Amino acid sequence: MAMFEDTEGRRDPSIRYFTGHPGDALLFIAADGRSLLVPWDVNMATVMADIEDKVAYTDFKRSPFAAMTGALERLGIEAGSVIDLPSVTPYPMYVDYVEACPDYDFRCTEDGSTKFASSMRAVKDADELAVYRVVSAITDKAMDEIEAGLRSGRLATETDVALFIERFLREHGCEAAGFDTLAAGPSRSFGIHAFPACTAAAFATDGMSILDFGLSYKGYTSDVTMTFVRGPVAGKRAEMIGLVRQAHREAIAACRPGARSRDVAAIADAIFAAKGYTMPHALGHGVGLEAHEAPAVRNREDNDWVLAPGHVITIEPGLYDPLAGGVRLEDDVLITESGAEVLTHARIVELD
Repeated sequence: MAMFEDTEGRRDPSIRYFTGHPGDALLFIAADGRSLLVPWDVNMATVMADIEDKVAYTDFKRSPFAAMTGALERLGIEAGSVIDLPSVTPYPMYVDYVEACPDYDFRCTEDGSTKFASSMRAVKDADELAVYRVVSAITDKAMDEIEAGLRSGRLATETDVALFIERFLREHGCEAAGFDTLAAGPSRSFGIHAFPACTAAAFATDGMSILDFGLSYKGYTSDVTMTFVRGPVAGKRAEMIGLVRQAHREAIAACRPGARSRDVAAIADAIFAAKGYTMPHALGHGVGLEAHEAPAVRNREDNDWVLAPGHVITIEPGLYDPLAGGVRLEDDVLITESGAEVLTHARIVELD
């Protein structure tokens, strides 16, 4: 039997993937496919969860160990059976499970059910891809309106942009931002992920400004990055922009079924290295119910991911300089049977 947990401190959207329930629950799945959902909010689960057997967490005295005991009994799991715990289970909790149910073989490994569920989620089915086409279209519309707002002066600060996105996504049927919007004006764009995520500082003034955001629709998030440039595009700034555009274009062209994701990432690294630059982060990552999930798209020997139809990944080359600022360009890319389809249409915008 496998257990999945989505609680504070140990979030796992695999429960939503398997049942549709949005969170705060335990899920037990037996080897024969029978399952039990133990939600914190049973009223919400009754409405949203696509699962027959559910028992309120309060019925187990709000104890995960009592819930485990109850699940073993309810699902008829024989003594001696292997019980696979989430890979992030703290050791003290592992011990508590063993003590609560001493007749079972509890295991907690990196290669258990958590990893298996992650690999399942990496390949999107037709229904998931339909959702991705919707959220990508909404994201494209948001980018168009942000560009228009910056050109008109209606959006002038980092906070203006971030709050516009928050309102826009709600008005267009999205659940939430996929993650904290990163809006970094020219004085802060030298950082990969600016801290704090946004301030009251001016945005898209002279120099390079980075906007990294995502929209969550039916649980699935987009993830895009635009760079806005104001002022002369010359010297180091022009070189960085040109290299990022080239890396983005050539990496996407290399995306196809059977390609190793680390080889795709190596293309961008080589483009930058040829001009003496180093990209300080991975080229991309999978997106789905989480903003960062499998498959990894990074140039490392331990990355053994091979791209396959149904993978939705980001391609996000970027360069950063303490004086010139930063430039990044990120789109969401679907691996198809014959190649790749770019779902979103981010760009580097030259405002002057």
